[in-house]
Amino acid sequence: MFDSANISIFAGSGGQTFAERMCRYMGRKVGNSEVITFSEGNTFVRINESVRDRDVYLVQPIGMHSNNEFVEILFWMDAFKRANALTVTLVMPYFAYAKGDKKDEPRVSIRARVCAECMELAGADRFVTMDLHAQQVQGFFKKPMDHLYAMPMLVEVVRSMDLSNAVVVSPDAGFAKQARKYANALGLPIAIGDKERTDHTENAHVLEVIGNVEGKDCLVVDDFTISGGTLVNLADALKKHGCKRVYALLSHNIISARGVAKIDASPIEAVFSTDTVDNPNIIGHPKFKTISVAPMFAETIMRFYNYESISSMFSQLPESIVRAGFELADLQL
Repeated sequence: MFDSANISIFAGSGGQTFAERMCRYMGRKVGNSEVITFSEGNTFVRINESVRDRDVYLVQPIGMHSNNEFVEILFWMDAFKRANALTVTLVMPYFAYAKGDKKDEPRVSIRARVCAECMELAGADRFVTMDLHAQQVQGFFKKPMDHLYAMPMLVEVVRSMDLSNAVVVSPDAGFAKQARKYANALGLPIAIGDKERTDHTENAHVLEVIGNVEGKDCLVVDDFTISGGTLVNLADALKKHGCKRVYALLSHNIISARGVAKIDASPIEAVFSTDTVDNPNIIGHPKFKTISVAPMFAETIMRFYNYESISSMFSQLPESIVRAGFELADLQL
């Protein structure tokens, strides 16, 4: 049990389950607070206990309801600061606006930078997040950030499956560097999908597969999926190249209901993802299996207070975290 009397952990409307899992690992309770959404969409937040001179952690992903969750974070930051919290750390397991990391066409906003600045101005003193869409997004934040990785936990999922003849597949060249890390951790070869995206419709077309996948089980790794289109197109292409089975490993799962239907009808055997976003669309679908990374976030907070290394978790997770991650999400392999 983690013994630090000076911290309080609260949950936003999108982070309740994740916060409860964190607190279960830490032997604590989630703080008493409430969120009210009025009929016209107006959001109201309230802290129902004292946070004066306390280190506060707010758990809230920006995921399935990005705009509402983002605005809610701003109100929480303001409320905690006005209640004289000593520090406020935003535990943001998923940051949807990280996709807006560059100005790659005329007259567009760099949305990730705008969000980062707003959250800091509202009062955030520190951030804890996982697998930003692009590493450089960390540069948009002036305040300290602990950037965690889902890979060590997802690697443990693969190891539990005992796949002896497999290959790691990156959906495109942009994710190849991260896919290489998966391949090195598992001691497997790598293949790359040649993907083309021509607009903002969330659909992409896989043109070719680079690498040998014939007769192998393919582990497609990516940071997230919304429409499921890339995964399905890549799975079809891999099957045409003679692969045996296709599995997908995702850092975040924000797939839509239509995307779930695509996956269900595809040759993909299973999609393994983390619980950074509480996605109701995947509940009850046997192809979707979830592993909890809440213990990783809880361990990060504990190590921060004990002045211990956080980066040591980036490659090899302690057995206690892996075991808790499987148990909390009730992962059935």
